[in-house]
Amino acid sequence: MALLDEDFLLENDMAKKLFNDYAKDMPIIDFHCHLNPQEIYENKNYPNITRVWINEAHYGDHYKWRLERANGVPEDLITGDGDEYEKFMAWAKTIENAAGNPLYEWTHLELRRFFGIEGVFNEASAPRIWKKANQLLQTDAFKPRNLIRNSNVQAVCTTDDPASDLKYHQLLKQEERENGFRTLPAMRPDKLIQIDRDGFGDYLQKLGQVSGTNIHDFESLVAALHQRFEFFNEMGGRLSDHSLLTYHFVELSKAQINTILQKGINNEPLSDHEIDGYLTALLEALMHLNTEFDWTMQFHINSVRDINRPMFQQLGPDTGYDAIGTQPDIVAHIQKLYTKMQDSQDIPKSIFYSLNPNDWMELATMMGCFQGGGKQRLQLGAGWWFNDTAEGMNEQLRIFAQQSLLPNFVGMLTDSRSFLSYPRHEYFRRVLCNFYGQLAEKGRVPDDEAYLGEIVQRIAYQNAYDFFGFFPDKTPAELFAKHETAFQL
Repeated sequence: MALLDEDFLLENDMAKKLFNDYAKDMPIIDFHCHLNPQEIYENKNYPNITRVWINEAHYGDHYKWRLERANGVPEDLITGDGDEYEKFMAWAKTIENAAGNPLYEWTHLELRRFFGIEGVFNEASAPRIWKKANQLLQTDAFKPRNLIRNSNVQAVCTTDDPASDLKYHQLLKQEERENGFRTLPAMRPDKLIQIDRDGFGDYLQKLGQVSGTNIHDFESLVAALHQRFEFFNEMGGRLSDHSLLTYHFVELSKAQINTILQKGINNEPLSDHEIDGYLTALLEALMHLNTEFDWTMQFHINSVRDINRPMFQQLGPDTGYDAIGTQPDIVAHIQKLYTKMQDSQDIPKSIFYSLNPNDWMELATMMGCFQGGGKQRLQLGAGWWFNDTAEGMNEQLRIFAQQSLLPNFVGMLTDSRSFLSYPRHEYFRRVLCNFYGQLAEKGRVPDDEAYLGEIVQRIAYQNAYDFFGFFPDKTPAELFAKHETAFQL
């Protein structure tokens, strides 16, 4: 079998039919990513493939950076100021040793789908690929907006601080008909969660200014958040996203929460118990707001961040020094939170992602205790980060199917900082079609192409379209101008 041939990841005839006739050409709703809306708006050509594929300063694909460090590449050729051709060559040499890693497959998919470059990417082929890719990157088809549109993407949800003025979202909103897709904000209140970090008080001042609120206690903090929800909602925002590295459910009085808040503002030391008490109160407020505005609340849990302290000091966060968390009872504490919020009917639509797959069964069974009020309002999120592999995806699909209703799943997301990451949706769709193809082959579901085809189309696109409500007034066909695409996934 040739590398990444047309039947890649598709192991029987039903899987091949499902992918080619049903899933492959479905549009994409990218409901969680880390693309920069300023880059989308400015719409500039990248000078070379290193800038769009590997890094621009400390911003880029830290999945790749981890592999390069494991291959002995000096930091100057990863995140430093090294020659960009040499950086590209260092990645080519790394890929030669990455067989079996999903990045090996993603890298070749991206070269094929965007650049039409076949064959194996390695040190020998890299000079030719560098030349061809860089020539194409100077054309209009490779500007950010066209990379998104030509990937058949209808909506992109970026990750945005509550205090953001959403300047570039406002500008892009005026041009979305011509762009052919929507760029929407998703609220990520990391700086509110990090009450024990330096600068928390300064951040509250910024949040108060942008919301027109004098934040002096927890009640006024919630009032400021309410104003930001209103603003994000006006801009088309329909999701929030919450990083819970660890979490313990702790109930404290209003007076205690206000005391903790003041200590955070003054940068005074806080105990773990105080931090968890504040975080519980904040999450309860956020769940209420997500319910009020009919948003979807995403939880990314059980990771450890920045564990190489010297490199964190040198490069900052999101540079490849994170790992899977090991809090064994984190789901039990989330259950306590949801049990309390069920009393006030403040259970929003929710998606749970855990970096530790040991949590997946607990999350999947917990979800079933709080369903109601709509179709699959609680979801087990796609295999996230280190689980973003064919095997990880398949395991997440298996657990979702066995513990809930997989045909209601909202599907894949890129979780990426690169405009070249959309072939990850193709990768997921192949895994999905093979999952159902194998069930059909074993007689566990009907050998019914139309029935299974409808299911994979729902998971690939339609469920996300219905679940998030990004197009409440018009369908994409009614909203967007028609474009001739330069390439298709």
